[in-house]
Amino acid sequence: MTDRKPPGMSFQTWVDHQISQSIARGEFEHLAGAGKPLRGLEREETAYDWAVAKARREGVDTAAMLPPGLALRRERDQLPARAARLRSEAQVRDLAEDYNARVAAFWRRPQESRWAAVPGMADVDALVAGWRESRPPPPPPSPPSPRAAAPPRRRWFRWLRRR
Repeated sequence: MTDRKPPGMSFQTWVDHQISQSIARGEFEHLAGAGKPLRGLEREETAYDWAVAKARREGVDTAAMLPPGLALRRERDQLPARAARLRSEAQVRDLAEDYNARVAAFWRRPQESRWAAVPGMADVDALVAGWRESRPPPPPPSPPSPRAAAPPRRRWFRWLRRR
């Protein structure tokens, strides 16, 4: 821990003094990565690039970083894949109508910028038609199997009458 900067001394002079003392003590020798080039200097990195790289290193979903309009557009693009996993037409319709309700709510809110992305509504009927096409066809009805002629059943009470 370094001491506090003495009053009256400039900040730059104080920092230079601290660095020269550290060099004299040998604290800069045998550092990890000494003599190796710094990574990432070959390209210019924006703040957005840095934030995305940091989120990926931390295991955060980068889709959560999108502005609301772009997130809704991305969700609209993923609707057919999500609908393919559903089992009934009613669930597909509910999925599309829920998305459309959230888009309508987005349209009613004032936007942060006039250049904000504006998502479009999902076509419910087209989504349902695509879902129907992606479903495997129902198996053809199997022809009725002919029953093997079963031997006539013997009634147990007739056995009792014989006696």
